[in-house]
Amino acid sequence: MKNTNYIFITGGVTSSLGKGIISSSLAKLLQARGFSVTIQKLDPYINIDPGTLNPYEHGECFVTDDGAETDLDLGHYERFTDVRTSQANNVTTGRIYQSVIDKERRGDYLGKTVQVIPHITDEIKRRIRLLGKKEYDFVITEIGGTVGDIESFPYIEAIRQLKWDLEGKIAVIHLTLVPYLAASKELKTKPTQNSVKMLLENGVQPDILVLRTEHSLTKEVREKVARFCNVTLSSVIESIDASTIYEVPLLMQREKLDEAVLQKFNIPVKAKPELKEWKSVVAKIKNAKCKLNIALVGKYVELPDAYKSINESLIHAGAGIDCKPKISLLQSENITDKNVADILKGFDGVLVAPGFGHRGIEGKISAIKYVRENNIPFLGICLGMQCAVIEFARNVLNLKDANSTEMHQNTPYPVIDLMDEQKTVINLGGTMRLGAYKCKLSKKSKLFSEYKSEEISERHRHRYEFNNKYLKYFENNGMKATGINPDSELVEIVELEEHKWFTGVQFHPEYKSTVLNPHPVFISFLKACKTKK
Repeated sequence: MKNTNYIFITGGVTSSLGKGIISSSLAKLLQARGFSVTIQKLDPYINIDPGTLNPYEHGECFVTDDGAETDLDLGHYERFTDVRTSQANNVTTGRIYQSVIDKERRGDYLGKTVQVIPHITDEIKRRIRLLGKKEYDFVITEIGGTVGDIESFPYIEAIRQLKWDLEGKIAVIHLTLVPYLAASKELKTKPTQNSVKMLLENGVQPDILVLRTEHSLTKEVREKVARFCNVTLSSVIESIDASTIYEVPLLMQREKLDEAVLQKFNIPVKAKPELKEWKSVVAKIKNAKCKLNIALVGKYVELPDAYKSINESLIHAGAGIDCKPKISLLQSENITDKNVADILKGFDGVLVAPGFGHRGIEGKISAIKYVRENNIPFLGICLGMQCAVIEFARNVLNLKDANSTEMHQNTPYPVIDLMDEQKTVINLGGTMRLGAYKCKLSKKSKLFSEYKSEEISERHRHRYEFNNKYLKYFENNGMKATGINPDSELVEIVELEEHKWFTGVQFHPEYKSTVLNPHPVFISFLKACKTKK
């Protein structure tokens, strides 16, 4: 068994500073030095998982191969490292408490009074160390929320205990904000000092400080932070705003974050990795001359994080074909048959996003009708694919009231229907068709040239499916099922034969796209958009 080192990343002053990006960047740098790394996220909310959370509150829900509904930061972890995550990589307070209460009900505590310390903190420590048993050199653990939040206290206490339990094998990185006051033209370090003070009050001394800033830190600012926060000058790391999140590993390498971490563990620091392939992708993302205008039609467009993985997948694929996609988020509720031509004018391709519920559905259907009739490249994901089926049924097959039973339970033409396995489900949390499933891909599919395989595996998150009672009717009229699950015969992919590029996928390809391995579906889609342009 490897002698695993544990790195904890906490946040201070404000949320949304980018702990997930810093965690992923550090993991990438350690990987480049030859170390094996995994990352986990500890979330302080009491939900068991984010599967039932509103995207407006929490952004997208990321799904792993083993069917875990997780925080969107796990998407960053996979995109940066190409290491697949699992149920063990995302732990919530709800899951911690559920586990402890289940043990208490079984009598595991032998009549003891169950308390936050030691029982909750012991369970947190067990979950943290679980990944360390899987032969990793480093386990990076991101603590959600902000130091000082009452919800985060048990996690900070667990870190304090682990620093003694695993002496010499723990390092704490604290990410905090150094705001710039325009009126006085000064960078202010007091918020960072107060944030570190809160950590110290809980018994945790950070080893490294990463300072988020809009302006470069002066030597004087670094020295002041080091002096008041009990760290060495080399442990004060600048994290300045970047033009793309994929530039952050390069900025962290320049700041020697990975070297500071290795020094904390007394690991020899060897020659700096060149990261040639990564630098090449970043250069393409920043400098590609070919511009593609892509419309993303959805119902949560006010919060871009609701479609985080889709946005990033388009960026990866764009770099893969030397193009820069400009993604415009369009509110589907605002689209009608009357205005759709004006709204979609000038776009090289249209992507209709996944989602749940009836809100905005008719706008998605109007958008799909327009791109189908005008030969514009189209990609529908999950509900986007289902809307394409509904649109085709209504306007080509002349089944005027065709719908999904999710939207209209008594529709006379349920071309999208609840999966049989879902009809007895009562609880909504964690009960969808989740995780990776096989798909047999037709060689005639437009996607085959990118996948280069007849058997593929993709991740799912849905309850409703294409109703196979209508399959022959669809295929006889030009909409082909080019991807089928070999076990359940679930339709996974539909395509239009006579269209330039019109594809709907029931799965979520965005969950498997990474920086160095763009997903075949997005590559194929953008190639079609580039050809149109």
